[in-house]
Amino acid sequence: MTGLSIRVPHTRSDRVVAAALALVGVRFRPHGRDPRFGLDCVGLAGYALRAGGYRGPVPDDYGLRHGDAARARAIIDALDVIDGIGGPGEMLLCVSAPGQLHLAISIPGGLVHADALLRRVVARPGTAPWPVLGRWRLEEE
Repeated sequence: MTGLSIRVPHTRSDRVVAAALALVGVRFRPHGRDPRFGLDCVGLAGYALRAGGYRGPVPDDYGLRHGDAARARAIIDALDVIDGIGGPGEMLLCVSAPGQLHLAISIPGGLVHADALLRRVVARPGTAPWPVLGRWRLEEE
C-alpha cells in the first residue's frame, strides 16, 4: 500500500457534489444541457442531480430569466426532490439580480454554479452571494 486515500462518493449528496465539481471549467451556454457543448445553471443542476440518481425531467421551458419565483418553485416542487436541510449536494434557487433567478449546487464550504459573466462553470467559496429562495435535495437511499 502506498498510503493513498481515495474517497468514493457513497451517498446521493456525495455524488451530486462530485458531479458538480467535475463540471468546473465547462463553458457557459444559454439553455445548455450537455457539458460537451456548455451548460447553463439548469443544465448544471440537472446534470449534477442525475449523477446523484435523479431520473425525472430536467425542465427546458423555465422562466428563470423573468424572475417568476412562484413558477420556478412550482416547477422544482413537481420534481422528485425534497426540501433541503442546509448541507452539500443541494440545489439552491437564488435571486442573482433583480428579475433574475439562478440555480447552484451546494458543496462543502461553497457552491458550484454556471457563471454567465465568467462564461464557465465555477466553484466559489463561502455562502451564496445572492438571496436563497429555496433548497432542495435528493432523498438518500
